[in-house]
Amino acid sequence: MQGQAQQQAYDRGITIFSPDGRLYQVEYAREAVKRGTASIGVRTADGVVLAVDKRVPSPLLEDSSVEKIHKADDHVGIASAGHVADARQLIDFARRQTQVNQLRYGEPIGVETLTKEVTDHIQQYTQVGGARPFGVALIVGGIENGEPRLFETDPSGTPYEWKALAVGADRGELQDYLEENYEDEADLDGGIALALDALASVNDGSLLPSEVGLATIDAETESFEQFDHDKIESHLEENDLLDEGDEDAE
Repeated sequence: MQGQAQQQAYDRGITIFSPDGRLYQVEYAREAVKRGTASIGVRTADGVVLAVDKRVPSPLLEDSSVEKIHKADDHVGIASAGHVADARQLIDFARRQTQVNQLRYGEPIGVETLTKEVTDHIQQYTQVGGARPFGVALIVGGIENGEPRLFETDPSGTPYEWKALAVGADRGELQDYLEENYEDEADLDGGIALALDALASVNDGSLLPSEVGLATIDAETESFEQFDHDKIESHLEENDLLDEGDEDAE
């Protein structure tokens, strides 16, 4: 009983380390990320692909109102998993940083620099009393000096760079699929196919266009493009992943 009481005490404060060096509130924030629907990022030779599972809980809900992919700047896109409200705060912060950099230095912000600005902001919330960590993980993808870059932000405030990654629900299975099927020389279409195949692998092998979000950042044009319903449906058809069961229901 005494051990339990001690653990509960460490559990209550974000600024208090447990005797084994753990911050329980940060670990709980990671659990919040796991409860969010999956997001995937894939870095290819021609750019970056962001794909998300944006399951709509009710047929009365407008699927366009479920936002999991965001444009941070012309050359940077961000996908999220976890608490949507927390994600929006971090997206707004990232957008402000891109504009500050443009005004101050007259050039677009680097993807790595932007990611570290965001993770520094996240980290502050792990050492300030009266606040809680952000319960969200972000995938930050973009083009820096002509090269595709792909990063993850963790609730602890740690940045990681990846070739391909998944965050949110089913991360373990999705990461295994990406590790088995990732190819360094793939083009953007190949990256899109890999991301959609990975999402389908944990969704009974098929997907609805209304429940998928897709965006690319092209290395040649350094431009962010978010796909509409028709374009997503086209890619699902090309890869034999389209769930036609509910599309024609009356």
